[in-house]
Amino acid sequence: QVQLVESGGGSVQAGGSLRLSCEVSGDTDRDYCMGWFRHAPGTEREGLAHIGSDGYTVYRDSVSGRFTISKDNAKNTLYLQMNSLKPEDTAMYYCAAAQQVYSWARLNDYNYWGQGTQVTVSS
Repeated sequence: QVQLVESGGGSVQAGGSLRLSCEVSGDTDRDYCMGWFRHAPGTEREGLAHIGSDGYTVYRDSVSGRFTISKDNAKNTLYLQMNSLKPEDTAMYYCAAAQQVYSWARLNDYNYWGQGTQVTVSS
């Protein structure tokens, strides 16, 4: 098992940037693929970006070109660099991990979740 702890959220004006971090602890000797999700009030939790154990990345269309997912294996940390933030990016952001996923944006494919970090973007 692994434990995930997100950090780096906060309040920012539109056009600004934030970098979210997700520290992974526990059984880090295994290979995991990981993703970032968000959940805004009144909406369903949605997948934003995914990075495979081989480093392959994929993004939701609405954040492609603005968000970048990366990981530092030496630090057991996953990142989400968010640029050109918009008010509609306001949400609770979560990282998730799994040894294997069949559909990168499907919530049930992920076994482990963090508690989330809030991002608020003002206009």
